[in-house]
Amino acid sequence: MDWINSSIRPTLALALVVLLTACSVSYKFNGASIDYSKVKSIQIAEFPLRTSYVWGPMGPMFNNQLKDQYASHTKLQQVRRNGDLKLEGEITQYSQRNKSVSAEGYSAQAELTMTVNVRFTNNTNHSEDFERQFTASQSYETTQSLNAVQEELVRLMVKDICDQIFNATVANW
Repeated sequence: MDWINSSIRPTLALALVVLLTACSVSYKFNGASIDYSKVKSIQIAEFPLRTSYVWGPMGPMFNNQLKDQYASHTKLQQVRRNGDLKLEGEITQYSQRNKSVSAEGYSAQAELTMTVNVRFTNNTNHSEDFERQFTASQSYETTQSLNAVQEELVRLMVKDICDQIFNATVANW
């Protein structure tokens, strides 16, 4: 009986070691799922403002955030032309509307909305190419002036839209 235990234990230990080394789990905490052997660069064009209502700092704020998103969450080199991935488009909407009305019949909340049209080209796999619009909204109490809250709300919308674009292009969510 001892010879069975002495031969089974090493066999089980060996099987456990083989099993543990054969199975591995890989996690990427940056959210990107890029095959860096094929995709090494990204070309991000400036997104111009093509809206009827314009808040001046919004364009540079969006363009900088989008470039920073890819720089901080991927190993892709940003290039001016001939990128393996290419992002271009325009900011097509920036608007404000009443969202809710108070009991007295006045506007109680307003909503800012921002929409960006994006054309994505993957020069290593054109089946992933798309043109799509991404939208974000933020509400604020009308007891506050738009000038007082605009910068923070635009910053939040820009972050949201850049996250959406990142997820649609390289995160494969």
